[in-house]
Amino acid sequence: MEARLMTNPFYAKAIEFIKTHDLNALEPGKHVLDGDNLWVNIVDSKMKTKTEARLEVHDKYIDIQIPLSKPETFGVKARKDCLKPAGEMNTEKDILFYEDPVDFTICAEAGDVVTFAPETAHAPLIGEGTIHKAIFKVRAL
Repeated sequence: MEARLMTNPFYAKAIEFIKTHDLNALEPGKHVLDGDNLWVNIVDSKMKTKTEARLEVHDKYIDIQIPLSKPETFGVKARKDCLKPAGEMNTEKDILFYEDPVDFTICAEAGDVVTFAPETAHAPLIGEGTIHKAIFKVRAL
């Protein structure tokens, strides 16, 4: 996956943006960086328990998620190992949820950059309270 990401010009552009901009200074909302190829959403979201969090996947976009205000835990599972889709892929929103339980988690500190390619299911927002975060959507090639 890493080689594929490094050859994706939109991923490289996202990483350069992260390195050269203060994400905390961006207003909440969608910031288009390269049309439908790359944008970042700055959001304040309510966090969930591990059992409330739902695994999700995307076909067209790579997610780069960066907790800004505090640590965030993510459920992670190989897409090929997800067995219980909750409906069909929403092609307009490029998202499919799964009912599979979150068995494995990773914790990202504020400022950590976490990348989820289309072959990785992820359950974001595990924690308590509200979090301020950046979510980059990078066209997958």
